[in-house]
Amino acid sequence: MYITWIIQFTIHADCWTNTLAVSGQPASRFAAQLREQDCDAAATHARSILTRLNKQAGMKKHGQCFSFYRQTMTTTVSSMFIPVHDPDAALAFYRDALGLEVRMDVEADGFRWVTVGTPGQDLGIVLFQPHGGRSQAEGDALLSLVTQGSLQAAIFSTDDLDGTFEKVRASGAEILQEPAAQPWGARDCAVRDPSGNLVRIAQA
Repeated sequence: MYITWIIQFTIHADCWTNTLAVSGQPASRFAAQLREQDCDAAATHARSILTRLNKQAGMKKHGQCFSFYRQTMTTTVSSMFIPVHDPDAALAFYRDALGLEVRMDVEADGFRWVTVGTPGQDLGIVLFQPHGGRSQAEGDALLSLVTQGSLQAAIFSTDDLDGTFEKVRASGAEILQEPAAQPWGARDCAVRDPSGNLVRIAQA
């Protein structure tokens, strides 16, 4: 029976943080050995221990091995959701006025989930009806927030704010603020989509 110890050590200067899984070696003894050696020597020593222990455990027979690795993680936003009371009216705004493309239109139990997005951008915006997948009471509560204008949908950016604004105004959208410079440095406008969501559009 082999007990796995997880030992994490950070090597300063130009070295990186590694995590080793070592079988059959007491953690205190291995950590002490690491402290006595520099970065390169510690790495060489650890590899030799891992190789020996893998052979002893017969892990190579099962296609298993332990190795050093650089731990990296990238997190991005893939989807966002905007509640709308009328998918067709929402499409007239987000697709026709803002120029987003329709990527998916799914219907279930009488409700629709329409995914739109900017061409060339991975982010998907899901336009959904508040009552879809919710109880009547939950749907009513969410719809009430939407229609009274309590929710902000998104902030879009464009390389032509004035042109985009005129196109949005021509679509019949409610105008809250015409293009203007803001104290924080942005130049943007504010409108409401057909459902009542607040949408801001900024100059890129």
